[in-house]
Amino acid sequence: MAKKSRTAPEINASSMADIAFLLLIFFLVTTTIASDKGLSIRLPPKQDQQQDIKLKERNIFKVLVNSNNQLLVEGEYMGIDNLKDEAKKFIMNNGQDPESSESPEKAVISLKTDRGTRYDVYVKVMDELKKAYNELRAERMGITVVQLLAIENDPKQNDKNERLKQVRIEIPYQLSEAEPSDTGGN
Repeated sequence: MAKKSRTAPEINASSMADIAFLLLIFFLVTTTIASDKGLSIRLPPKQDQQQDIKLKERNIFKVLVNSNNQLLVEGEYMGIDNLKDEAKKFIMNNGQDPESSESPEKAVISLKTDRGTRYDVYVKVMDELKKAYNELRAERMGITVVQLLAIENDPKQNDKNERLKQVRIEIPYQLSEAEPSDTGGN
C-alpha cells in the first residue's frame, strides 16, 4: 500500500490585501482630525496710514511676563491672582492717583511677553485682563458678568445692547500687545 503524503491545508489569502486596503480606506474616511482653535481675538480694522498716538506715561499700565513666567506689573512683581484687581484700580482711577490713569477712556494696558513665556501663563494673563474689563462693564450696567456675556452674545436684546454700546465707549477695551522679546529670565 502506498502512503499518501498529506499536505497542509492552505488558506486562500488572495483577498486579505483587499480587505486590509478597504479597512484602511474606511478608517481614513471616518476618522476626524482635531484642529487647534486658538484664541478668539478680534483684531482692529486695518488703518490706511500709520498713526502715531502719543500717550501720557500715567495712562499706560505696563504688564511684563518674563521667560520664568513671572509677572512684572508697573515695575513690581505680582501674582496673576492680583492682576485683575490692579487693572481695575488703574482703569477706574479717574485722575485720583497722579501715578495712575486719568480716565477709563484714556487707560491703556500694555502687555509684553518673552518668547520663553509658557502659553498657559500668557492665556491666564489675557483672561485676567479681559475679566477686569468685563467686571467693570457689568458693574457700570448694574448686572452680573454672566448677564453681560449673555447680552453680548444675544443680538435680540437690542435695548440692552444700546446700553452696552454706551458702556463700551465709557470703558473701552484698550490692550496694547507688544511683540515678544528675548529678554531672558529677568
